[in-house]
Amino acid sequence: MSRHLSLAPLSEVSSTSLSKIRLIATDMDGTLTRRGKFTPVLLQALEDLAAADIQVLIVTGRSAGWVSGLSSLMPVAGAMAENGGLYFPPGNQKPIVLTPIPDLAQHRQHLAMTFENLQTKFPQIQESADNRFRITDWTFDVAGLREDELQTLDNLCQQMGWGFTYSNVQCHIKPQEQDKAVGLLQVLREYLPQYSSEQIVTVGDSPNDESLFDRRYFPVSVGVANVLEYADKLQHQPAYMTAAAEGDGFCELSSYILQSFQIPN
Repeated sequence: MSRHLSLAPLSEVSSTSLSKIRLIATDMDGTLTRRGKFTPVLLQALEDLAAADIQVLIVTGRSAGWVSGLSSLMPVAGAMAENGGLYFPPGNQKPIVLTPIPDLAQHRQHLAMTFENLQTKFPQIQESADNRFRITDWTFDVAGLREDELQTLDNLCQQMGWGFTYSNVQCHIKPQEQDKAVGLLQVLREYLPQYSSEQIVTVGDSPNDESLFDRRYFPVSVGVANVLEYADKLQHQPAYMTAAAEGDGFCELSSYILQSFQIPN
C-alpha cells in the first residue's frame, strides 16, 4: 500500500521554533548539493550560519575517506560518515567508530562475501568507486535498479543478517543496528550534550535519511522538496518540507532560521 507525504510547508514553522535552532544535522547528497555539486550560494549559507553561531553537522552515507577530506575544508562543526558508522569531530582528529565492530578486517571480509552473494542474483550491480575507502559498510551503485529489485536486495540482506538502505546515489549493506539516527543520538549524547531536541533540526531527502525524520527523537525535521520522489517509501516522514529542491531547499531553510534568529540577551 502506497504512503503519501502530506507535509506542512516550511513557511508554517513558527519563528519562535526556528529561533531556538542551534544545530542543523543534515544529509549531503541531494540535500546540500545541487545536481551533485556544491554551489556558491550553499557555501555562503554555511558561512552565514557559522557566523550566527548555528552549527552544521553533516550526516551522510558517504565513505570515511571521502568525508575526512570534505569535513576539514567546509565551515561545518564535524561530520558523520557511512550512515551513522563514524563521527569526525571538528578539526583534524581521528574518526570515532560509532558502530561496535570487534574486528574491522574480518567485518570487511564478511561484507565482501555478502556482496558476492547478492551479485549471484543481481550480476549487474557494481561496487561503488568509493567503497575501498569505507570502514563500516559496503556500497554499490543504485542507478538502474527498480523499486522491486531494491526491495528484494533489502530482503536478501536481512536474511543474511545485514541491514540495507539506499540513497539517490548508492545502496548500502550495513550492520543492522546502524543508521543515521542511532549514530546522531550517540554523538549528541557523548560529544554534543549542550543541544536539546528543540535546538536541533534534521534535514534530508531520501530513504537513508528516514530515521532522521523520526519525531520521537527529532521533533523538528525538514525534507527538501525532492523528498517527494520517495513519497511511498518513508515510514517516518519529515515534519516540514521546503519549496525548493536539493541545495536550494537547504538554503531556503537557512534563510528562515537566520531571519528568525535572535541573539540572546
